[in-house]
Amino acid sequence: MLGFIWAQDQAGHIGYQGKLPWHLPSDLAYFKQVTASHPMIMGKKTFASFPGLLPNRLHVILTHDVTLADKYANNKQVCVLNSKAKLDEWLAEHAAELCYIIGGASLFEQYKDQVDLLYVTQIAATFEGDTKMPTLNYDEFELIEQKSGKIDEKNHYPHEFLVYRRK
Repeated sequence: MLGFIWAQDQAGHIGYQGKLPWHLPSDLAYFKQVTASHPMIMGKKTFASFPGLLPNRLHVILTHDVTLADKYANNKQVCVLNSKAKLDEWLAEHAAELCYIIGGASLFEQYKDQVDLLYVTQIAATFEGDTKMPTLNYDEFELIEQKSGKIDEKNHYPHEFLVYRRK
């Protein structure tokens, strides 16, 4: 089963200069909770934006960079694949488990017709951004969960956690 997980502002921005355009600790905690014990699929730039390997998750990276494959060749927490065909094979082998695509935009675009679940943090603010979430056809999905995020001294922006399932 394939899920997308991302946060976006009101303009659909998901990134700026290789990073998140906002600081929202409750979204990071939500991401950690949802993805724990599940494989995370990402492009090289998304992987490079991490401070290091995230605990308790397999990092599946789609890249043509052979140095990355060499660097993590003996690391059981990282799987480097060099083509969409190889990722498709990997996904077929892991079809029984929930796997999350976490970015970037091109991976979301490539798999938007195959995704089963959408986990989106919708931030009620607009930020400077250079990367947007591809357009998804929400008519193909039903909202199954909606929860407001807390606003406090660390989480300055109103936000909602929304989960959609393909109809």
